[in-house]
Amino acid sequence: MTTTVDSGVFRLASVGSYLDALSSITDEMSVSDRTNLIFLDKGLHTIWGLGANVILNWCVDPQGIGLLVVPHYGVAEYSDDAKLTNTASEDFFKSLISGRRMLSPIQLEKVAKLLGVEKTSVPLRSPFSQNPDQIQIIEKMIKRYSISFVPNRAVALFDIVGFGLLSPFEQMTQLNSLSYSLNSAYSKMLDRNIGISFSRSSTGDGFYIWNRDLTVEANVNLYHFMHLVLADNAIAGSKARNRVVPALRACFHIGSCYEFHQAEGLNPTIYNYIVGDVTIELARMIERALPGQILVGEFSADLPAGPELEAQVRHMDSIDFVHRARNTLASLDGLELSGDRVESIKCYLTGTRLNTGEFTIRKLTINDKHGITRNVFNAKVNIYRSHAEPILLGIEDRLLQGAHIPKITSSHLLPDETPPPDTAQPYT
Repeated sequence: MTTTVDSGVFRLASVGSYLDALSSITDEMSVSDRTNLIFLDKGLHTIWGLGANVILNWCVDPQGIGLLVVPHYGVAEYSDDAKLTNTASEDFFKSLISGRRMLSPIQLEKVAKLLGVEKTSVPLRSPFSQNPDQIQIIEKMIKRYSISFVPNRAVALFDIVGFGLLSPFEQMTQLNSLSYSLNSAYSKMLDRNIGISFSRSSTGDGFYIWNRDLTVEANVNLYHFMHLVLADNAIAGSKARNRVVPALRACFHIGSCYEFHQAEGLNPTIYNYIVGDVTIELARMIERALPGQILVGEFSADLPAGPELEAQVRHMDSIDFVHRARNTLASLDGLELSGDRVESIKCYLTGTRLNTGEFTIRKLTINDKHGITRNVFNAKVNIYRSHAEPILLGIEDRLLQGAHIPKITSSHLLPDETPPPDTAQPYT
């Protein structure tokens, strides 16, 4: 059985069109196609019901668009193995809200039967043209009125040290200073034509930052973005006389998360929010990070090589990822920080020096307040400028003795990849 939404009862005043945020895609569309998508957006808004329902998947059907819709309180039940019918499982449900949401009509009917729900149809004013641009836009529309599961997302966490001990005014000024550093770093990357479409979510005493894109290049750009934020903050801190610039510690990790769009007024926001294993891991890591330290979590992830849905996937672990990031640092050469030209940037995971002149990469084991053990790596970033002292971010390995319980990995850097020794004090 199929439920049909009456297209004549859409409340025009309460619906904010999502297409304005997708103008780069829709500008070349015909008036008919664009009108059709606006009509569909209003239909999705009605079905969403201010957050009462979640739209899982869609297909093209003779009446227009077919949808798989569940009540928001039912999501937890559908993700519970015991509540799913037949052979459905939690992994199966996650697959429905991961990646591409478009199904064939037959697939959508089968999934509806498996979940015990009815298909909902939204009639369109004109037949749907299945060109790639329209499919891409509908995918974005569906996700705006839904939740998504991302198996591997890179996220950076910035945390203000001693935030709870500050006065409300100092908390406000330090959060504002960190926010400025985020914007400044973003602007510098855009000036270098380095793409990063980042989102942020406040933790109260810092920010989670992630790139909306999921490719290897996007994740590497996020790692460099973290470096520039820390550098901008360090420069500001060296000039500030009062406690207006925060002392930071930072973590970087790749892991799974759920994404959703909170309501703003009567419409879901354009920007997404995240929660999941990756944010939990970062929160636990940051608790054990020292002031000024940069930690990289131990991860092993399959990352798409390109933005296409069928893009080749590359498997990378933490060491592979930082190696890739180190090989792309040349794109930041010539960047200006506080008026001084950057000659070079070196980023690496720290370890002990061997008699051969090579360095190990030391894996650190930390225990959180719940007694759970996890592995991390200590990261360093050295930024060398033309006419100014180098900016040395992170903590040297030799200063960590006793701070963590170390384990030595079998991985070694090649001699030509040996990180340069710190020849100056950290930039404070």
